[in-house]
Amino acid sequence: MASTNPLERRLQIAGMLLIVGLLIEAVCLLWKAPIAFIIFVALGGLLLGVGVVVYLLSLVSAPAKSG
Repeated sequence: MASTNPLERRLQIAGMLLIVGLLIEAVCLLWKAPIAFIIFVALGGLLLGVGVVVYLLSLVSAPAKSG
């Protein structure tokens, strides 16, 4: 599944960051410790935010096809 297209590769990275962020947040919702909220917001939120930023930057920086 490794693609040579740089746009597809950046979108795959963004998707992986989003999936990992969602998994961390799902685990933290099941965890009953006070530190779970900190991990939920800090690590899960950070990964989701970075994933969204990578996604948007990959769309904006994609070269336009002419023809």
